[in-house]
Amino acid sequence: MVSPVFQDVVSVLIEPEAIEGFFGMPAGANGLVIFAHGSGSGRFSPRNNHVAAALRQAGLATLLVDLLRPDEELDRRNVFDIDLLATRLLAAKRWSSETPATSHLGVGYFGASTGAGAALRAAHAGSDIGAVVSRGGRPDLAADVLPMVRAPTLLLVGSLDGPVIELNRRAYDALTCKKRLLIVEGAGHLFEEPGTMDEVIRHATDWFVEHLGRPAEGK
Repeated sequence: MVSPVFQDVVSVLIEPEAIEGFFGMPAGANGLVIFAHGSGSGRFSPRNNHVAAALRQAGLATLLVDLLRPDEELDRRNVFDIDLLATRLLAAKRWSSETPATSHLGVGYFGASTGAGAALRAAHAGSDIGAVVSRGGRPDLAADVLPMVRAPTLLLVGSLDGPVIELNRRAYDALTCKKRLLIVEGAGHLFEEPGTMDEVIRHATDWFVEHLGRPAEGK
């Protein structure tokens, strides 16, 4: 089910899970990035929509999906149910493989906060994931599968996000895939400080373009 939302983005419904998403695809897309939002967030996240718009400008399709249905969000335990969230990411990946416009595209996950743990767990479960980027993420929530993750993984953490830095350092050590840990100077957990989200966008775009495809012409 597809309907227009705004500009180059349409609303999609992923069945049978009945989860909703915003899908955008530039002409000649060279990959697809599926977003795993943090706790309590979803497809309307202004930060992730900002990142998604930049990725589309770089020639990558994007899918921002609500990993929980409205009724499920009423139970706060679901927000931290990493296995459930990973299952929903796998459903979004299945949707992309069954949709003619995207079935040929390499797929990556962009995870924020708790969504990063779900992205890494889903990347482990689906061996054909091309790349993972974590922004201020909790990769430790997927600690048991980190050594088996094969998708090239970029961990982005703010220099002011003390406890999360240590969690990411431990996760980095556990990963055995191609990996990189970047500390964004002057950034807090949400990367609200001037210029810090631009740093996230630059590094994430470079990582996905390298591992999923090349930039669109003229970008």
